Amino acid sequence: MRKVEICGVNTAKLPLLNNEEMRALFVQAQAGDKPARDQLVQSNLRLVLSIVQRFGNRGENPDDLFQVGCIGLLKAIDNFDLSMNVRFSTYAVPMIIGEIRRYLRDNNAIRVSRSVRDVAYKALSARDELAAQKGVEPKMQEIAERLSLPASQVVFALDAIAEPVSLFEPIFNDGGDPIYVVDQVKDERESEQRWTEELCISNALACLNEREQKIINLRFFVGKTQMEVADEIGISQAQVSRLEKNALLHLRRYV
Repeated sequence: MRKVEICGVNTAKLPLLNNEEMRALFVQAQAGDKPARDQLVQSNLRLVLSIVQRFGNRGENPDDLFQVGCIGLLKAIDNFDLSMNVRFSTYAVPMIIGEIRRYLRDNNAIRVSRSVRDVAYKALSARDELAAQKGVEPKMQEIAERLSLPASQVVFALDAIAEPVSLFEPIFNDGGDPIYVVDQVKDERESEQRWTEELCISNALACLNEREQKIINLRFFVGKTQMEVADEIGISQAQVSRLEKNALLHLRRYV
């Protein structure tokens, strides 16, 4: 077996247990047998290591993640119910992953206040409870009602603890060119064509004098009539019409 050493633990020397041996140790551990509990920990360290390897691209020290994963493993061992008809690994994996993700959130470069994190963790707990009760993913309003908080506050808190994603993280690859997050991000309100047009208009407006700029702004960006513009500027409607016409002719040369 290939040796993998992490946190001073040589995984090649770790014991392997079958289901019957695991159940027997759980019975002993839940009766207060500390050596049996320690043996359960030792026999499941490979599981922790395999999960830690999934987070290898986060830039975190793998030894730190391994130790955090072991905390999740201990929680899983202490809370595992033998009456559940599931394998221990099935029960333990989500708890180990959850512990590592919580560590990554709390140690994120983007700092989130403790009060916001507390709301987010309560929301996650409420979501799990509601999902278990109803058998479906709860709506955000239901989670907010369970916590007696505004839905907007719950959404803000959950967004705050979400892990940042690189725009250049690949999300699909069928053997050809990968598709990155940046390829899927699009704001329908701000297309490249519209942005270019607005830039051209802005540059063209800069070529007008101050009075012409104000007339164009009031007429086409604010939506006022020529009479309203005339009253605001203090000139006649005929003058507004003439200045507007000249300004538009000037703009057409640049746009």
